[in-house]
Amino acid sequence: MSEQGLQTTTGDRGILLRPTRASLQRFGRQAALVAVIVLVGLFLVGMGHRVGYGAADYLQLLVDGLQIGAVYALVALGFVVVYRVTGVINFAQGAFVMLGPMLTITLFGSLSGSPVFRLVVSALGAVLFVAAVGMAIHRLTLHPARKASALTRIIITVGVYISVQGIALIAWGPRPYVLPAFTTLQMVDRLVEVGSIIIQAQTFWIWGVAVAMLVLLALFFERTVVGKAMRACAVNRIAAQLMGIRVDRMATLAFGLAAVLGAVAGIVLSPATRPTYDMGLELGLKGFVAAIMGGLVSFPGAVVGGIALGILESLWGGVTLAGFKDLFAFLMLILSLLFWPQGILAGKGEGGS
Repeated sequence: MSEQGLQTTTGDRGILLRPTRASLQRFGRQAALVAVIVLVGLFLVGMGHRVGYGAADYLQLLVDGLQIGAVYALVALGFVVVYRVTGVINFAQGAFVMLGPMLTITLFGSLSGSPVFRLVVSALGAVLFVAAVGMAIHRLTLHPARKASALTRIIITVGVYISVQGIALIAWGPRPYVLPAFTTLQMVDRLVEVGSIIIQAQTFWIWGVAVAMLVLLALFFERTVVGKAMRACAVNRIAAQLMGIRVDRMATLAFGLAAVLGAVAGIVLSPATRPTYDMGLELGLKGFVAAIMGGLVSFPGAVVGGIALGILESLWGGVTLAGFKDLFAFLMLILSLLFWPQGILAGKGEGGS
């Protein structure tokens, strides 16, 4: 073999080895992020131990963290769906989280019949309406600006959120509302005692609905033609367009799907809180933090990021002052963007593979 052939072979081998090196580097970054999350968790546990926390206290905080973490995961999935299909970070996601419960409460109060019928119809009607709002937002605001820069489109979503929140303030006012608990269909929820741990019955609804939405989302992307078309747009929008897929239509559907995820998250959480016109700001931003922790393109990463954020935030709020609880999410956002922008499960975007 000639010297040139040896150089070519060596060069080819070098090319073949590059993905392996990149994979190792990516794995190292992911392992470092997971290690930091674990160390932060251990640090918070240590702080709790110093103030007299026992195993029961930590388990209670863990349950509370899993509850809100499931909600963060649903909101984060909405960010990931839109970003993968359109390349836009949709800060209007928080508006969908707020509209779901507020519309459900309004419809629940205006319908007649049994409480179960009113709750089911109200929730389904609210989810469908919010989905329509999400698709309308894309067609009326982002689709005309599809050739604008990414920053311009992000600012548009911020403006949309502010506008929707203003409309909600006019429609519902500043006071908090109450949605009946799913188990009792009353304002007072049932409490379940597991040893020394107290769990609201609504928590089981949150977990169950979150799991059901994850299964439905996986089936949608794996088994339906529309879902596969959206996955194709997520992989390569230009190639998908050349294959005859209407990319703009898939983008509109992505906004509708994100709106559904946000509305469902807000509805299942509302009986455990008191929904207001501005509740979407906090939940939307924390869902964004969870999505960033997961890499912003990974569905499994969004779920892991949401659950991790919920647990760590619950521990942080338990061992520090309550007013510092919201600070933790944005501290994690800064750390993730500075050191691990690829997220926990980088490279796990397409279908979670």
